[in-house]
Amino acid sequence: MPNPRPSSVPDFLYGTAWKEERTPALVELALRAGFRGVDTANQRRHYFEAGAGQGLAAAYRAGVVVRADLFLQTKFTYRPGQDHRLPYDPAASLSMQVAQSLASSLEHLGTDHVDSYVLHGPASGYGWTDADSEVWEAMRKERDAGRTRLLGVSNVSLRHLEQMVDVLPEAPAFVQNRCYAHFGWDRDVRSFCSQRKIIYQGFSLLTANAELLEHPVVTGLATAASATPAQVVFAFARAVGMLPLTGTSNAEHMKQDLASRFLALTPGGVRAIESLAG
Repeated sequence: MPNPRPSSVPDFLYGTAWKEERTPALVELALRAGFRGVDTANQRRHYFEAGAGQGLAAAYRAGVVVRADLFLQTKFTYRPGQDHRLPYDPAASLSMQVAQSLASSLEHLGTDHVDSYVLHGPASGYGWTDADSEVWEAMRKERDAGRTRLLGVSNVSLRHLEQMVDVLPEAPAFVQNRCYAHFGWDRDVRSFCSQRKIIYQGFSLLTANAELLEHPVVTGLATAASATPAQVVFAFARAVGMLPLTGTSNAEHMKQDLASRFLALTPGGVRAIESLAG
């Protein structure tokens, strides 16, 4: 069953990674197409967060949207995930780095709060650490101060999440992971999230599963529904409880991706796609 979703959280997020100088124009284009959720990160290595803010400002000026229409999500990234363009003092404590990173994000995005603040990834690939708990507590303080409404964590394993909820007083509102079909569409993490009413955000649904877009099961469902294979994948994601992200830079694909919200797969179609896991 899909997770219950607060009314303020949209059913599609536009991802802004790897767009560099195209970021402002693409964010504005996505908002004009109808996206109301924007995902970014204060990690200049892979994101141009200030550019996302420029796209937002252009859309505000043009009357396309107002801030209250939008769900803005950004992330705190540890030093090893950054390049030399840091959004915080590397000599500062982790708690101070969280505060400095979010303050920078708010400036980039031209807002006094974001809707979701996400830990971009734990400090260790092997488990939840004391450093992660320190960062999470600093993120909680930012939420308590009104600079974010919700908190999340990204790029996590089931082990991370189990340890996280064992040592922290609350679970995250969101888990955002890259979602591979051949790993069961991250089934174990999705199940953990479903049991705890955590919203699972799936990214790289197309790029991580390029071969799937040509699989006869997917193309057959697309043909039967007069849809594209990408629309089928996004419809499947929603059917199993995901909040999908897309990062397309193509205006027509933006419209098609949004239109997938109106595509309903049969239970048999959903099971057929789930069965494609290796």
